[in-house]
Amino acid sequence: MRKTLITVIIPALLLAGLPLLGILAAEKNVSQYWEFPPLTRYVAHAPFCWPLFTALVLLGLLVAGLFLVQMGRGTANAPVMTTGGKWSLPWWGWLGLGLLTAGWVLAWNRFPWFAGLQPHTFLPLWLGFILVVNGLTRMRTGSCLLSSRTGFFAALFPLSVVFWWFFEYLNRFVQNWYYVGVEDFSPLAYVIHASLCFATVLPAVLSTEELLASFPRLSGPLAASWPVTCRGGKYPAFALFVLSSLGLAGIGLRPDYLFPLLWLSPLLLVITLQKLTGRATMLAPLGRGDWRPVWLPALAALCCGFFWELWNFNSQAHWEYSIPFVQKFHIFAMPAAGYLGYLPFGLECRAAGALLAEYLEGGNG
Repeated sequence: MRKTLITVIIPALLLAGLPLLGILAAEKNVSQYWEFPPLTRYVAHAPFCWPLFTALVLLGLLVAGLFLVQMGRGTANAPVMTTGGKWSLPWWGWLGLGLLTAGWVLAWNRFPWFAGLQPHTFLPLWLGFILVVNGLTRMRTGSCLLSSRTGFFAALFPLSVVFWWFFEYLNRFVQNWYYVGVEDFSPLAYVIHASLCFATVLPAVLSTEELLASFPRLSGPLAASWPVTCRGGKYPAFALFVLSSLGLAGIGLRPDYLFPLLWLSPLLLVITLQKLTGRATMLAPLGRGDWRPVWLPALAALCCGFFWELWNFNSQAHWEYSIPFVQKFHIFAMPAAGYLGYLPFGLECRAAGALLAEYLEGGNG
């Protein structure tokens, strides 16, 4: 329990404190980082850069190619069908489909009778998505998070609120995204509205991961692939911990260059602290050639990211991006290279879910 608290509390304190310390040391105006709703744009980002954009695209192709090669080497294991039949979508799956459909129609249209509720379509849309994904998983395997791990599933919603507020806080230092259509919200109304929306993030990603795991070609081949081991004991972990911490302290001072730490630093801090405290990290399965704990959550976050950006695109209350060096070739509102950020984010979602499972279920993550 003590080691688990270390891997939760210390990263949280570092994520909250280090960027702020950097700003204070530079004698910048701190008040702008507490603005609610966060409307002021005070970070001027670097223009588009072909060499960096090309490097990121090549990195994405390299990562995708690595997994595709490994998937081609393995054999697919069929998912276990325990109950139900091919068409046995549960009633709450149909309810989710209705919510999703209605939410999409209302989000992308401007009906006069719905004008007062127009900014609030995100929550029913994503509750519908979560119910549908769990229903499809139940239909394929006979179980899902909602039906088989109900307590864990329910606890994901409040945890998700805290989880995503950390990313909102870090974004204040780099301002890679900002919100439109929330100008009329009071600070309290914005916090309540945003928190309800943020509650759907972890349930959506982890439910999608479970659904993807039910497809043999997506999960089976990576169960016994190339083993990857990290040598050198705790010294590399400590060095990475220090470098990540220093980068966080400078995230608001050099946002154009350090903004990737918004997505990488939470994962690095958790993994390095797990290593330093003698716990198995979420990357430990790689040592025996099991790449599924890396591949599936990353792919799940990317899938959710596609739908986040799709449904955001024509909604009244939505977010827009301003990302240095890659602000071009958009897929919906997101620059194409920006989708790479969903890959480490998926691992962070899985890490958060594993820590919650350790508290609630004794480590059944």
